[in-house]
Amino acid sequence: MRAVAILPVFADQILHVDASGLGVLRAAPSIGSVALMVWMSAHPPERNTGRILLYAVTGFGLCTIAFALSTSFWLSVALLVCVGAFDAVSVVVRATILQLQTPDEMRGRVAAANSMFISSSNEIGSLESGVAAKLIGAVPSVVFGGIMTLIVVGTVAKKAPLLRRLTLS
Repeated sequence: MRAVAILPVFADQILHVDASGLGVLRAAPSIGSVALMVWMSAHPPERNTGRILLYAVTGFGLCTIAFALSTSFWLSVALLVCVGAFDAVSVVVRATILQLQTPDEMRGRVAAANSMFISSSNEIGSLESGVAAKLIGAVPSVVFGGIMTLIVVGTVAKKAPLLRRLTLS
């Protein structure tokens, strides 16, 4: 979630918490991610993998919007835990698809290119979040990001029937 870059604004101006509250907010997505990773290590998404990915990204977008609109600290923490969990599902499924669907002779190059895009997207996303928050405000910028996530996942779901039907078992 690129909104992590502007969590200090949410902590101070919207949720009215101090530095320890900000620390809880920053830790919440990681808590959700680790919890889901532990669960997924015993329950890998082998069946309906494409649908699971689309549902996870949808959940990510919806929880992002709900976080942006929340004025309750503990609700915000819970939503960020969910954001981290949904993101973990997305990361695991995308990484698995990348490894299983890429031809052996191209796997290293594809993995390297993917790694560069993923690594740089976090910093570029943080820049975008800061600029958008400055221009339209923190809450509208995060709501907009969540809505764009939903639009993208809806478009992909409609235009990529192979992904919808993907199963890795």
